Order: sequence, then C-alpha cells, then structure tokens
Amino acid sequence: MNQNIIIRNISVVDKHASSDKTYDIYIRDGKIQKVGIAPEDDSALVIDGTGLTAFPSFFDMHVHFRDPGFTHKEDILTGAAAAAAGGVTGVLCMPNTNPPVDNEETINYIKDKAAQTGIDIYQTACITKGMAGGELADFEMYKRLGIVAVSDDGKPVKNAELMRRGLINADKYGLLLTSHCEDMDIIGKGIMNKGAVSEKLGVPGMDRASEDSITVREMALAGAAGVPVHIAHVSTEGSIGFIRDAKKRGLKVTCETAPHYFIFTDEKLLARDADFRMNPPLREKRDVEAITEAVIDGTIDCIVTDHAPHAANEKADFEKAPNGVVGLETSFAATVTYLYHTGKITLERISELMSENPRKLLGLEPVYIREGSTADICIADLNREWTVDPEKLHSKSHNTLFKGVTLKGKPVITISKGKIIYSETK
Repeated sequence: MNQNIIIRNISVVDKHASSDKTYDIYIRDGKIQKVGIAPEDDSALVIDGTGLTAFPSFFDMHVHFRDPGFTHKEDILTGAAAAAAGGVTGVLCMPNTNPPVDNEETINYIKDKAAQTGIDIYQTACITKGMAGGELADFEMYKRLGIVAVSDDGKPVKNAELMRRGLINADKYGLLLTSHCEDMDIIGKGIMNKGAVSEKLGVPGMDRASEDSITVREMALAGAAGVPVHIAHVSTEGSIGFIRDAKKRGLKVTCETAPHYFIFTDEKLLARDADFRMNPPLREKRDVEAITEAVIDGTIDCIVTDHAPHAANEKADFEKAPNGVVGLETSFAATVTYLYHTGKITLERISELMSENPRKLLGLEPVYIREGSTADICIADLNREWTVDPEKLHSKSHNTLFKGVTLKGKPVITISKGKIIYSETK
C-alpha cells in the first residue's frame, strides 16, 4: 500500500490552476485527492514544496532500452531508473532489439520485465516481420497483447506499397504508426549532416533530402488513405515546413522532435566527438531556428529524447561509432533552460509537449494535477542550476551531448501512482 503524501505550498502547472498561487496536493491510494488546502493526516509523508513546481509527470514516446539483446548498453531496469530521474513515469520503447519486437515471446518478456519497474513501459512493435521490410507483421496479435504503436524505427519501410498497407492496417487496429524518415540510399555512408562542417572534417555527410523526401512520402501515403501517421524526431527546416503545410490541409499527421534539434548545430562535431552523433544528425542554424519556431507555434506535437544508449568503447572512434545519444535525464532540464527561461514557451506548453500530448497520441489517459487524477507527478526546481556529469547518470551508458553543460531546472522528486520513485536533496 502506498503511503499518503501531502505536498505543501507548491506551484502547480495545470490549465485550471493559477500560476501566481501555491497549493497543497494531497495524495491517497495512488490518486490526487485534493488540490488546494490539504486535510489533516498525521500518517502522511509531508513534502515542503516551497519554491518548487509540480508538473504532471512526463511521457517519453521514443526511447531505446536495448532489451532484449543489447543489455550491455541499457536494460529495462536501468532505463526505467534514468526515466524516473528525469521526471518521466511513462515511456514508449522502440522495437529494434535482438530479436526485434514482432512476436509474442519477446513482447511477453518485455511486459514481464517492465512490471518490475516503477514506471509505465509501453512497447512499439515492428511494422514488418523482423524489421526486414519484406512483409507486414501480425497487427492483430499486437493489439491483443497490448501494443500501442508500430514502427521499423532506425529506418523507413523502403517499399511504398508495403508502407501504405501498413498505415491502413495500423489504423484498423488502433495502433499509432511512427516513421523514421531517412532514405538510407541517400544517406549512403554518411555519418553526420552534409554541409560545411562535414566537408571541413573530411567525412561523408547525410544529405537533408534523406529526411525531407521520406517525410513527404509518408504524409502522401497517409493522406491518400485518410489515416494518421506520426513522424519521428524531425530535424530539418524542410521537413517541418512540409508537416506544417500538411496540417493546414487537414492531413492526420503528428510529429515529434528532441531537445538537441532545437539547441545544437553540427558545429558541435568539429571536436570529432561521437557523442554528438545521432540519427537524424544535428543540422545547421536555420534548422535549429525552424524547429524552435515549430515548437512555439504548435506544429510539433511532442518533445521526446530518442534515448539511444551506447557503451563508451563503442563511441570511442568518431567515424566508426554508432549513432545515438542518451537523453531521459536531461530532456526536461534542457527544454526549461533553452525554451522556458528564454521566454519562448510557457510551462503549460512544456506540459503539453512532454506529458499530455504523447499520452493522447497513444490513446492513453493523460495525467493532470487535478483531483481524481492518477498521482503521477514530477516535482521540479525551476531555478536549480546543475552541470551535467555523465558519470552521475542513472543510465547504463553515458553518451550524453549535454556533458559539461550547465542547465537551469531539475526534477527533484518523481511520483508514480502515488509512490515516490525518485528523490534527491537540494
């Protein structure tokens, strides 16, 4: 049984709460029972919320926990610990594990291990069998086993007709289809954004047309069929422009981005550090500005991390290293630092992007700081400055591109279903 909790004198991020007031939050039986003045309860744990802010806990709909098959990088338990430290109580894992997530045995393995964590772990399954791009997987089985989304994440489905049928099938079974929009033929041997920096470094680049072209294809296929499509980790000015236009035309398209795409440019790679390599890659200043504007104007629906752990020895060689960065423990702090403290977006918008919208897109019940809601709460110190130390991360891998960066804002307590799953002292 969960202990009753009273959080006193805390600011609350909720559409129905006043930003210039503080509240008590009373939690009992895993639910928020009162927002206002808490009743007397001598058995309750009391948390002093003075100077702190309560958010509905975050949901990251794009993570890689590498389990099964690559657990030297991360596993479900360490991934969940990293999530909790970032104020995240729900995640959607990608299916590019070993074996890929396309069969009942693997799905049940993940579900059983996920039940050992203190967070909600949902699983994406493959669009095609084995992620091989040859034939569609069994979507009916996915639905029966509780799968909420499908993707061949890491690459798109190359065959357009197969993708079209995948989109229609996903809609039939109520699964969100997410596309990783990069044409692998255009990318070739590229390891970073193609441009002045890649030329200066003398390494093969990844042309932005790889992302833009597949983004347009997926929206055209979905639009013709009248079904939804979700575009993963948008990074280019072109892609977000196409998505904005498609939304204006009424297409059922949604999209996500990650903090590094509205913060960093490919100039970070001049130091030849593979911790700044990911797919899609860091782009140029105009792309950063375009992604930022799309977060502000509502074109982008969600902020995710694409949390992609790799071991230190795998990241040692700049040109041979696999692409990917961890992000669960820095996503909220980076967003607050670069978008809220700079006056670009509100705390309410951050809550939409990182909590409400991801859950809604997946057909899950959103959480709020309201009476009757599940007590999934991130308590954050918005003014806490801290410098990211990779060795102190809870993830099994430490390949963060925020290493050494001082951020302003940090989750200090995470509550999942009324239970404290992460806490740190100031």
